[in-house]
Amino acid sequence: MRKLLVLVMVGMLFLAGCAPGAQGQQPVYTTASNSAQQTGLVVSGEGWASYIPDVAILRLGIDSQETTVALAQQNAAAAMAKVVAALKAKGVADKDIQTQQFSIQPITQWVEEVVSGLKRGRQIIVGYQVTNTVQAKLRQIDQAGSAIDAVAEAGGDLTRIDSISFTKEDTTQDKNAARAAAVRDAQAKAQQIAGLMGITLGKPIYITESSPFAPTPIYYPGRDAAQGASAPTPILPGEQELTVTVQIVYGIP
Repeated sequence: MRKLLVLVMVGMLFLAGCAPGAQGQQPVYTTASNSAQQTGLVVSGEGWASYIPDVAILRLGIDSQETTVALAQQNAAAAMAKVVAALKAKGVADKDIQTQQFSIQPITQWVEEVVSGLKRGRQIIVGYQVTNTVQAKLRQIDQAGSAIDAVAEAGGDLTRIDSISFTKEDTTQDKNAARAAAVRDAQAKAQQIAGLMGITLGKPIYITESSPFAPTPIYYPGRDAAQGASAPTPILPGEQELTVTVQIVYGIP
């Protein structure tokens, strides 16, 4: 009887020690799992598609410098109003003209003075610069050259034309073609690797896609209205290309 009582007490102490919170201990839970790592074949494929642009994106603006903020801002506002009017006259809609930057910055100059026999230098404000930059989307791409000329004439010497880029309004079909080419490229690589390694290729178990595409801008230096006034500015959109990259993981049975 005493032996049975001792066994019962030992069992109760064991259970108490295993209980949550006993002596700062935390319960331990284990689950059965398959320690075998998953295996697979990872390949990437690229596909390209070329297209003819039908939209020109023009980045331009006004840069006015005067001795006072009020005068610089007044001149910039008047010049920008003429530029916007010129764009609209070329068929650019209000929704396709967007302000990209507006800033007012002091213009400083370093001067040296002699004070009490010592030469000292300091910065002084000699004027102010107002910059107003807009982005215009030209859906009539054949009008890009004449639009640039009209803007340069409207803004005069304050006109700044930063860059022009080309794109296509709807690239869905082109992107689909590039995606199909990327998948075929990945499949061909996977089949070749499987053949070289003597393994059986399973079904795709993971697929990702990326499309790093953006119109490439062509940069222009600041343009004087008097330059090239006798001949229209030639703008050639050429051919653009977009790329689609896919990554596929194939199972290996």
